[in-house]
Amino acid sequence: MTSATTQLAAAQLGAAAPNLQQIAASAGNSTDAIDAAAREFEAVMLATMLKPIFESVSISEPFGGGQGEAMWKGMLVEEYAKEMVASGGIGIADEVRAELLRAQEAASSLTGQ
Repeated sequence: MTSATTQLAAAQLGAAAPNLQQIAASAGNSTDAIDAAAREFEAVMLATMLKPIFESVSISEPFGGGQGEAMWKGMLVEEYAKEMVASGGIGIADEVRAELLRAQEAASSLTGQ
């Protein structure tokens, strides 16, 4: 995935995806914070991609449907996305991590740290 694709994905996710430069700047020298932010970004993106798929699944009686299922389905999709990322994801987090590290390096070279 190119950095342009990563930037496009971040723009499409809007408020759900924090600004990559802000994350890199706030992470300081912590690669753990950058790794966590990259994994969170991938989870948000995967949940965004999975949501329409789960909305199109029909629910059959007697074991499905109702207000409870409708209310919790979004959270279930988010948890599926987190589990996918924890199992290795689809590679988005690696690209976001690399972009964050580049942004961090650029920020440190500007401030002289």
